[in-house]
Amino acid sequence: MFYWEKRLRRKFNFIAGVDEAGRGPLAGPLVVAAVILKPNYKFFSEIKDSKKLTSQQRERAFREIIQKAWIGIGIAEIELINNFDISLATSFAANLALNNLVKKPDFVLTDAGIEIPFSPCLSLVDGEAKSISIASASIVAKVIRDRIMETYDYFFPQYLFKEHKGYGTKYHFALIRKYGPSPIHRKNFSPIRCWYKG
Repeated sequence: MFYWEKRLRRKFNFIAGVDEAGRGPLAGPLVVAAVILKPNYKFFSEIKDSKKLTSQQRERAFREIIQKAWIGIGIAEIELINNFDISLATSFAANLALNNLVKKPDFVLTDAGIEIPFSPCLSLVDGEAKSISIASASIVAKVIRDRIMETYDYFFPQYLFKEHKGYGTKYHFALIRKYGPSPIHRKNFSPIRCWYKG
């Protein structure tokens, strides 16, 4: 998890890890986090791919990360996702996250699939498993997006967004069939698209 950071710090001082949460769901925004770990950081929580942590573990790790890192957040709202494809929305949110960093990076590590016009930059396949910075970004993005979806659950309680966070679970599909899509469902995602044909 520390290989890339140790190698890059021979030449670069501020290395940002970038990752997203919410690329695949049928509803809600996409969130990208950019994280620069502060010098001499030491973690007591387990830091790894957010998908491999429980919600309680993510929350603990999140609280520790925000104390030991500079963080920038970028959000692609539903309107942007509906009007452009998800790749462009991801790039937009990633650029926004980097621009929102107080400390500017001199090198960026991204999880594969996130395209940003930043140089120097290295994209890593399964980056959350190979870089502590990317793993930290994945945790921050996931926690923030989950909190957003829990807020939407208050406004659209019939869809139970608090439980599935907008992902295409069997129960979520059943609720869409029953109630139709909500204002935060992604119109250009199958099977939501069928409601808007014609």
